[in-house]
Amino acid sequence: MGGFFGTISFKDCVNDLFYGTDYNSHLGTKRAGLVTFDSEKGFSRSIHSLERDYFRSKFEDELDQFHGCQGLGVISDTDPQPIIVNSHLGRYAVVTVAKINNVREIADRLLEKRMHFSELSANKINQTELVALLINMGTSFVDGINKVFEQVEGSCSMLILTEDGIIAARDRYGRTPIVIGSKEGAFAASSESSSFPNLDFTRVRDVGPGEIVRLRADGLEVLQPPFDKEQICAFLWVYYGFPTSDYDGVNVEDMRERNGFIMGREDETVADCVCGVPDSGVGMALGYAEGHGIPYKRAVLKYTPTWPRSFTPGNQSRRDLVAKMKLIPNRAILFGKRVVFCDDSIVRGTQLHDNVRTFFEYGAREVHARISCPPLVYGCPYINFTSSKSDLELITRQVIQEFEGDPNKKLDKYSETDSPEYCRMVDEIARRLGITTLKFNKMENLIKAIGLPKSRVCTHCFDGSGTCVHCPK
Repeated sequence: MGGFFGTISFKDCVNDLFYGTDYNSHLGTKRAGLVTFDSEKGFSRSIHSLERDYFRSKFEDELDQFHGCQGLGVISDTDPQPIIVNSHLGRYAVVTVAKINNVREIADRLLEKRMHFSELSANKINQTELVALLINMGTSFVDGINKVFEQVEGSCSMLILTEDGIIAARDRYGRTPIVIGSKEGAFAASSESSSFPNLDFTRVRDVGPGEIVRLRADGLEVLQPPFDKEQICAFLWVYYGFPTSDYDGVNVEDMRERNGFIMGREDETVADCVCGVPDSGVGMALGYAEGHGIPYKRAVLKYTPTWPRSFTPGNQSRRDLVAKMKLIPNRAILFGKRVVFCDDSIVRGTQLHDNVRTFFEYGAREVHARISCPPLVYGCPYINFTSSKSDLELITRQVIQEFEGDPNKKLDKYSETDSPEYCRMVDEIARRLGITTLKFNKMENLIKAIGLPKSRVCTHCFDGSGTCVHCPK
């Protein structure tokens, strides 16, 4: 998905920028960038690949080259950024968290107007530069940002570093978050509020969907009020979010525990203990244990010193191997036990299949899987929450294709909890993965755990809803 951090202060901001950006590292694994602005030295920028190393190790030795009281940092799952621009709006730098599905169409329109692209990544158009070109078409930053909102199919949130402060603009439907923090003499904007506490920032508020604000060291100015319609991604709480982060005022870990409690209270499965698959399944498992009245045990642990990420390698088979290597089962806890394992979701099912087989090999009598969200029946057109290139990579679609001869047939029935098609699909997934029993969370329970109205939450990947791209404001 990607994440960013921007800060502006009355004094040098480089340390806050460096560590604040680092606290977004769990959101992306391709590239990272920093840019600062100093009135005398201008813009300083650096971009590095993260595919074989981590943010801190890439940038720590370069920090002395950055100067200024304002800057941006980005962890990108797409293209190299930040982009630095000279335009009629002035000099500025921009970072994005975006999934732009119509890049080629927008680029063709811009090329027809004799605009050109200079930044390419693997011979592809850099979508952050595309955003910058659209901004440049505006009479002001606000006008240009709205041109981005009007033309982009997918989602786009951004931070813009100008000579007069930092502009934060959240995606027009709020699919990805921007949170504002402040401390004496400084303001910050981040994808994750978890970047604030250790830097002494206090969370002020969220930027609303389509809202545009300008941050200066002494305050916040609203340049455009929020739009009425919001579709914040449910997967932020299910998977992406760091446990201490809040989105729209809802804490990630609190939601996960509440989610698990609701599911555990409804489940009548007899088991000896419950375990969460690290990291995102742990909060749910703690709640499930309380709701179901069985003990929580750490039957599998994540080896964090050298396997902190499961999706770094570009090759899928290598990603699957890394996913297996990072988790170490505990035979002493598993042997002879009926164990419930809580996980965030099932995409392809490869990792869960390997985990289940290992649990049985280590002596588990029964392995029951409880998934914190409904089945992923639809691919996501709004954020990059998986590396899937096709909906057919989803295990649900593979099963539907086997049953129906067409992976796109009767999707409404297969996504309807407890329908005959749904039950048949879940049973087949359990059989393929070798699970004793498999249960997915119900949509109504997921929404209840999040605590926002269903109309404000994007659940497209579960039920195909929220497909309008250019709804009225």
